[in-house]
Amino acid sequence: MSSLETLNSHFAIAGQLTFRANAEGLIFADIDNAQASASVCLQGGHVVSWQPKGQARPVVWVSSQAKYAPGKSIRGGVPVCWPWFGPHETEAGFPAHGFARTVPWAVSASRALADGAAEIVLTMQETEQTRAQWPQPTKLEIRVSVGATLKVELTTSNLGTQAFAIGEALHTYFEIGDIAEIKLHGLDGCEYLDKVANFARKRQDGAIVFAGETDRVYLDTEAECVIEDAQLKRRIRIAKSGSRSTVVWTPWTEKAEKMGDFGPGISGKGGWREMVCVESANAIDNLVNVPAGRAHTLAVEYSVEPLSA
Repeated sequence: MSSLETLNSHFAIAGQLTFRANAEGLIFADIDNAQASASVCLQGGHVVSWQPKGQARPVVWVSSQAKYAPGKSIRGGVPVCWPWFGPHETEAGFPAHGFARTVPWAVSASRALADGAAEIVLTMQETEQTRAQWPQPTKLEIRVSVGATLKVELTTSNLGTQAFAIGEALHTYFEIGDIAEIKLHGLDGCEYLDKVANFARKRQDGAIVFAGETDRVYLDTEAECVIEDAQLKRRIRIAKSGSRSTVVWTPWTEKAEKMGDFGPGISGKGGWREMVCVESANAIDNLVNVPAGRAHTLAVEYSVEPLSA
């Protein structure tokens, strides 16, 4: 792993991007420009936060009680689920949602873009443990552009001679005023698997509203989703490509309390009330086949606008 001095020497962008380490030794890329601020943890290639200038609250949520420690996943931000989504198909001892979000990634490039945004590119570092769980020769890269919008591209390159299938997701947590007061548009008419109802297959009717634990995998959809947030008076747009599934999740009271790292939130009613996960994914029926010598990119762009617009 590169030292802070090396990273700041090779990849810092004057007036926009610097690197720092926390007390536990995790390294972060902090981006602050005229358009937005953000933080990216090199462990997991994990976008931790994003707040456009002019927004009173962040758009990407992270818990006040998130743990930033080696080998631990971070509660919030944009965790990378890869190379499988959910539990492993055959190995119960393998980590849920894969290993990408808890292993080191290395900075491979950074640059200031012509539109004023800053871009950083990270490559996942293989370890003996990751190779034991995923022996296929693979390069996994994430490209993050921080500006008036947040763009994230996750690219899987098959370096071997045999095709393989992957499940994946950008498991993004969005900051909202209150989970009971938002609406999620874009999935009307889509079939979904309802994990809360033992994976029953259902069809969405109208906008999604929340009144309890929700854990759904919407299938065969490339649609843009929009979070309508009456309390914060804004819309968050989630536009994606290379993704055929959308996962929608909120733990609600009981599950959030068992998890223990959601914090009290700004309202004091529980941090889980101030977030919702809308994940751009390829899961279950929508696994991606990556031929030998080819690559697949899952890309998302997040933007925010006034609710009155």
